Amino acid sequence: MTSAHGAGRNRWWGAAAAVAGAALVVAAAPGRPVGSDASRLAAEGAEAAVTLLVSRALDEGRDGVAVRCAVAEAFRAGLCDGRRQQRVLATAWGAGSVLGGPAGSVAAPTVALPTDADGPLEIAVAESGRLTDVTVHDRHGRYVGGALDPRSRRWTNTEPLRAGEEYTVRVGAQDAVGTPVGVTMAFRTAPPKDDDRLTVEFGPKEGTYGAGQIVTASLSRPVPADDRTARARVEQALQVTSEPAVEGAWHWVDDSTLHYRPRAYWPAHAVVHVRSGLDGIEVGGHAYGGPSNGLDLTIGDRIEAVTDSAAHEMTVRRNGRVIRTIPVTTGKAGFRTRAGVKVVLGKELEVRMRGDSVGIKRGTSEFYDMPVRYATRVTWSGEYVHAAPWSVEAQGEENVSHGCTGMSTADAAWFFATVREGDVVEVVNSGGEKMTPFGNGFGDWNLDWRAWRAGSALAAAREASSTPPVAVHASSRLRPLT
Repeated sequence: MTSAHGAGRNRWWGAAAAVAGAALVVAAAPGRPVGSDASRLAAEGAEAAVTLLVSRALDEGRDGVAVRCAVAEAFRAGLCDGRRQQRVLATAWGAGSVLGGPAGSVAAPTVALPTDADGPLEIAVAESGRLTDVTVHDRHGRYVGGALDPRSRRWTNTEPLRAGEEYTVRVGAQDAVGTPVGVTMAFRTAPPKDDDRLTVEFGPKEGTYGAGQIVTASLSRPVPADDRTARARVEQALQVTSEPAVEGAWHWVDDSTLHYRPRAYWPAHAVVHVRSGLDGIEVGGHAYGGPSNGLDLTIGDRIEAVTDSAAHEMTVRRNGRVIRTIPVTTGKAGFRTRAGVKVVLGKELEVRMRGDSVGIKRGTSEFYDMPVRYATRVTWSGEYVHAAPWSVEAQGEENVSHGCTGMSTADAAWFFATVREGDVVEVVNSGGEKMTPFGNGFGDWNLDWRAWRAGSALAAAREASSTPPVAVHASSRLRPLT
């Protein structure tokens, strides 16, 4: 079973969106209209809809006074004018419309928002209904903390956004009679003011993680693949050390994103230090690196959960020793669970799962809509390990789920309490498609070491005899990889 709470960056509730000017603009799902009012959408078959007010940051209001445009009273009082006056429609099918906007308008590609990243992100219910869940994460899977007001009518971020970052916003709500609706939006914050200097932001947040945790590096501007010298200089300046020391390497995911992993999983209780030596280094085209904050991580016990779909059984090990064997059910024919290594992305005590999040039509025999407890997420597209009390008789015997790994409530509660972000969850003998390395969580471990090293510009520079040595400050040099 997969979740409407997180059915993927490009598929979740079937909607996509972008920022234009200083406000979020939403595009309807394919085949759905982008209209100018709720009545038009309702006439075309909407079962439910909730109007949301969305704002990204502080803008200059009348007479130079800064106004928080997401507050409902500010909208009604007309203090936010022009394109900042955005109302987003969340619908039962997940499509969205900007109410009061030009008829037939279509959202533009994601663009930089010309406001300070320190400004608030606020989502409020404009009329009847209430918010049920709001999640915000960047392209590296880092969540932004937030809080609902006591009436569940307004959500505000409690952690700052990052400059020069792309974010996905997923909103779940209920209309006046309790029907679930939703919409997905996306935006990119403005780059740092000093955009002539290349800086880096490391992820995840500081804390304790599992042995499969990936270190991410987000560059403030792209470094194209055809500039091999610049990429090698950047990569050599990004320093990762650990205690105990292990062999590892960076891999370029795209022009502005790198991932770092060891050759094998991190040792239990390792301490990982990540630093940037870019400051003052010329990275090509007379551009120089700027200062960046470092990152320190701790690795906890080495937890590995391996599910054999053919045997309908999960084996959980801590530091190499089996600590629990759990009867499970995984994806049935047509919904086979992805095979390969995944990494725990987060844990949600309860999540609402709906079949239409993965293309199952409402009213068909396969459709489902239910709250699910003890949900441990392993992909952005909505694959979880979770409690499935409705399939206890099948657990250990046959595969009957829609793609998730289901187990008893007691086993799911234990698993939920035992694992943490970064722990390894592997599925074998499922008959499903292979977990992708990037884009749907951390599937990095599905690349063998040779393939991983092939994504390192520094490794390529060292291995190519025709490539001249890369010159960097001595303080930025990494220990050679062997």
